[in-house]
Amino acid sequence: MELSSPIGMFIYPVAFLVVLTVVVFFHELGHFMVARWCGVSIDAFSIGFGKELFGRTDKMGTRWKVCLLPFGGYVKFAGDLGPASIPDREKLQEFAAAARDQGHDPDDLLHFKPLWQRAAVVSAGPIANFILGIVIFSAIYMVRTEVYMDPVVGRVVEESVAEEAGFEVGDLILTISGRNIESFHELAMLISMSAETDIEIVVLRGAEEVVLNLAPRRVEIEDEFGNRQKIGQIGVSPRAAEEDIHRVRHGPVSAVAKGVTQTGVIIERTFVYLGRVISGKEDARQLGGPIRIAKYSGQMAQVSVLAVIGMIAVLSVSVGLINLFPIPLMDGGHLLYYAFEAVLGHPLSERTQEVGFRIGLLIVLSTMVYATVNDLVDIGVLG
Repeated sequence: MELSSPIGMFIYPVAFLVVLTVVVFFHELGHFMVARWCGVSIDAFSIGFGKELFGRTDKMGTRWKVCLLPFGGYVKFAGDLGPASIPDREKLQEFAAAARDQGHDPDDLLHFKPLWQRAAVVSAGPIANFILGIVIFSAIYMVRTEVYMDPVVGRVVEESVAEEAGFEVGDLILTISGRNIESFHELAMLISMSAETDIEIVVLRGAEEVVLNLAPRRVEIEDEFGNRQKIGQIGVSPRAAEEDIHRVRHGPVSAVAKGVTQTGVIIERTFVYLGRVISGKEDARQLGGPIRIAKYSGQMAQVSVLAVIGMIAVLSVSVGLINLFPIPLMDGGHLLYYAFEAVLGHPLSERTQEVGFRIGLLIVLSTMVYATVNDLVDIGVLG
């Protein structure tokens, strides 16, 4: 189904809004719950930016609202200059003075809280995203039978790097660059992230361990929806004999363990990809933004509800991780400032923090523009 079709024009934006809203809501709910626990005064809890569409004010004075632009959300604490939780120094002092004049303690303002409480409030958003990812992955493992294949080579493609390296049918792959391999899917995932990079693969051939060295070839693949992606391949396929195929039904404990593992895999793959982009080993044009998220959300909606839920988990973990990057304006930037405060014994100067926030804003906006351009190229709007 194409985005330009009448049904596609409905499914894609709806799926995107569902996916993004759930991820944003849990992120901000993490900030909100820990802030309330710490006794912080909260002005607003918003899904979206811009003009308020509808909302209500709770008994604690917090305005819960949904706004016009659905690309994110925020929790605004009393004394903040805006949604990014940049403190308004003048307003803070006004609030503090007014509170003292009335015989109250101004400590209900986030920026007057102890350092550990401020760090806990800031960390809570990304942590909530990780928890959401783990919960969803765990639930999926509980309701769906896990099927995996042993990493046994069933076919070696002619003139492939695997043939050149000496792979043979029947080889059981044990390790890749020292990492144990448990399934063919794990093998394919690690190979896909190692294009044009020298790796060492140890296989069990009969009773003998054989060491093979190669560099996966970068190839462009296309999925059932026509999405193109460049990955590493070596040219082997699984044997897929009955004895190689395993079906596992997970209980609560093993499902949670798998959920934690899957969350760790997403984090690892993100770091590996970014590291390879920085080192020039990976194409940065595969970095996507909101348009690509909307596209993939719509495509998953065509597969099944479970596929959409799985995408929510993947995006939630990714959003949590990205927010922890030490970039001023993001959660990780606030934590960076708090780390300096812990070491120095006092906050960084207002000027230093202001410059940092401006640099952070430039980085965030530049990244968004770059990702959007990539998205427009991906959907064919730009050549």
